[in-house]
Amino acid sequence: MKNPNLALLLSLTFTVLTVGCSPKASTSAPSPAGKALTIGFAQTGAESDWRKANTKSMKDEAEKRGITLKFSDGQGKQENQISAVKNFITQHVDAIVIAPLVETGWEPVLKEAKAAKIPVIISDRTVKVDDESLYAGFVGSDFKTEGKMVADWLIKKTNGKGRILELQGTTGSAPANDRHSAFADAIKGTGLTIIDSQSGDFRRDNGKQVMEAFLKKYKKGDFDIVYAHNDDMALGAIQAIADAGLKPGTDVLVVSIDGLKEAVQAIVDGKINCVVECNPLAGAVVYDAVAKVVAGQPVPRISYNKDEMFDASNAKAAVATRQY
Repeated sequence: MKNPNLALLLSLTFTVLTVGCSPKASTSAPSPAGKALTIGFAQTGAESDWRKANTKSMKDEAEKRGITLKFSDGQGKQENQISAVKNFITQHVDAIVIAPLVETGWEPVLKEAKAAKIPVIISDRTVKVDDESLYAGFVGSDFKTEGKMVADWLIKKTNGKGRILELQGTTGSAPANDRHSAFADAIKGTGLTIIDSQSGDFRRDNGKQVMEAFLKKYKKGDFDIVYAHNDDMALGAIQAIADAGLKPGTDVLVVSIDGLKEAVQAIVDGKINCVVECNPLAGAVVYDAVAKVVAGQPVPRISYNKDEMFDASNAKAAVATRQY
């Protein structure tokens, strides 16, 4: 005769084991110890709408995945970022993400992170170090390709002729260096010439101020094109151009990089002529890389985002779908 109590016990035991072995859906990035990751993120600051969108992407994706994110705003100072990284090391975080303000000066603190066995992912902007093993990989955009895309568009639009005023980004930063050098290389041998360059530090107010200074130095007919290293500076520049009684987009061609919704709308409005995208929504890709590195898995040395280009041919259709 069967024991009903034994049958019930066996049934319950099977149920518990079945539930316990079933895969559980999770968006968190587990560490080797099975706990949610703790990640330190040293951001450059909040100098532009692009940067604010980048920070939001990192914070939102961390919350979605159950990551404890220790966030530091560098306020545009490398020393603040380095101090933040040192604090992350002291706190024994699982990994560190750095969006470096400038390319150089990182080797000492990266050596400290390596000695503490804390992996580092470089995001958005690149660094220059003698020992590339000091960081696991880079996730971001190809700034040289962006600069070349702008130049190629201008060459086609102008038949390779025109005088250019350049609004550069933060001095010493990877995007400023690469967007300038690639652009300058691409227009060599054409009739396009950069007649003046000044840094606007990637800030809208600074872009406006630099453009105002240019307009005191150069009158209508002295220049044909404004090339801004980011949309915020371009948006500041078109305000200065309009205030001077000129029509941005008509009297002066305006080209820039970032892909802000406001800049794409300015193309629709005829005030900017071309914008090359630099996607700031990096959270998912960065944390995917971090999770692999912490788990001891290899990641690509360089992971580039795919960037689009907008002009009068596609801006109207694209503006409604822009997320930033």
